[in-house]
Amino acid sequence: MSSPAGPAGPRTTPVTLSNTPVTRSITGWGRTAPTTARLVRPVSYDEAAAAVRACGARGGIARGLGRAYGDAAQNAGGAVWDMTGLDRVRAVDTEAGTVVCDAGVSLHRLLEVLLPRGWFVPVSPGTRYVTVGGAVGADIHGKNHHVAGSFTQHVRSFELLTADGAVRTVRPGTALFDATAGGMGLTGVILAATVALVPVRTSLMTVDTERAADLDDLLARLSATDHRYRYSVAWIDLLARGAATGRAVLTRGDHAPLDALPARARRAPLAFRPGRLPPAPRGLPDGLLGRRSVGLFNAFWYRRAPRHRTGELQRLSTFFHPLDGVPHWNRVYGRGGFVQYQFVVGLGEERTLRRIVERIAARRCPSFLAVLKRFGAGGPGWLSFPSEGWTLALDIPAGLPGLGPFLDGLDETVAEAGGRVYLAKDARLRPELVDVMYPRADAFRALRAHTDPRGVFTSDLSRRLAL
Repeated sequence: MSSPAGPAGPRTTPVTLSNTPVTRSITGWGRTAPTTARLVRPVSYDEAAAAVRACGARGGIARGLGRAYGDAAQNAGGAVWDMTGLDRVRAVDTEAGTVVCDAGVSLHRLLEVLLPRGWFVPVSPGTRYVTVGGAVGADIHGKNHHVAGSFTQHVRSFELLTADGAVRTVRPGTALFDATAGGMGLTGVILAATVALVPVRTSLMTVDTERAADLDDLLARLSATDHRYRYSVAWIDLLARGAATGRAVLTRGDHAPLDALPARARRAPLAFRPGRLPPAPRGLPDGLLGRRSVGLFNAFWYRRAPRHRTGELQRLSTFFHPLDGVPHWNRVYGRGGFVQYQFVVGLGEERTLRRIVERIAARRCPSFLAVLKRFGAGGPGWLSFPSEGWTLALDIPAGLPGLGPFLDGLDETVAEAGGRVYLAKDARLRPELVDVMYPRADAFRALRAHTDPRGVFTSDLSRRLAL
């Protein structure tokens, strides 16, 4: 199969952008720390190269659908390249089980194309509204990391526009691949990728659900039986205290075989029909998700879950992307926005995990979106987040008094335990902890200095963390 990006090397013929750049205030999905940048939307590889050449002294950064929670796809005073104009699915090889697509193609679009053919994406996060370029740049993970690893471990190659204007085909096992996997767009602009897929017979999931009485019970269940499931995740009540600390609802499943479907569903077993509710309204007040309201929700959610249920059929969208059914759900946190905090600590650091959960519960952080998963072995990405162990992610209203110092303290605890926080969700990590959490950060900086000596690719995150 020929390279989708065409011959490598800089283009000398002038290119006119199809879309007029606009100056706009930009935030991440958490809607905090807005900065103003010149937003450019290229619709071809040549236009992307022209946009990079014209970015100016403040450089630029690629952006997909804006689902990074923090400032990774912001660039104050510079350029931001909206890559959603590069949205072609170029080839599906049903024999090899691969897809070649532009970087601006969303996982939602891939599912629309792939599911009727009997294929599924290898890794899906909690939303399908992320682009393939973003999936590589953040090296996203999903409910199957314990058996399948992260997204870039299923990428056969990608086309990367580098600072010198060349388009390079980058393959696993090279330094440029490992720096780009989880590199938050700082090594270049991903233009296209070839991704290995997962065969499926239906668009439904068979799901087992059970309740865990506390954190120890939850970790024991995950450790003992996670290997039986392709997908596994636990919703955890971070407001519960005492004997109920860390109580959770554990949900695990796999793609349903054809014979598990009722007769009517077998007529169109690969149909993809995600549900959709009205969008969250604008202008919701801060404080709507306070300790009392979230506490009541968490108690209700835990008690309504079955103690033990097996074999339930669920839609893919219900199992993987429940929040996608509510467009703009991030508005429910009010104008002040929210912080999503996600960290990982290794196996053997269960006491550290418990200490953090207890501190969050004692602090009464009103988080109703809190999930815990067990990671498998990490991939080769130098700034890739997943590593073997336990990962906890939680959403917290940004206006919670004292939140900054509280999270700084959690950062230090995570770093002391050899863990790290997820850069794709970060908006406030202190730069002195980056090298502790990511031991290959110096190698990343060295490669950047060699391939991009003028600092063309830059972002608010890279300046904040000196990457």
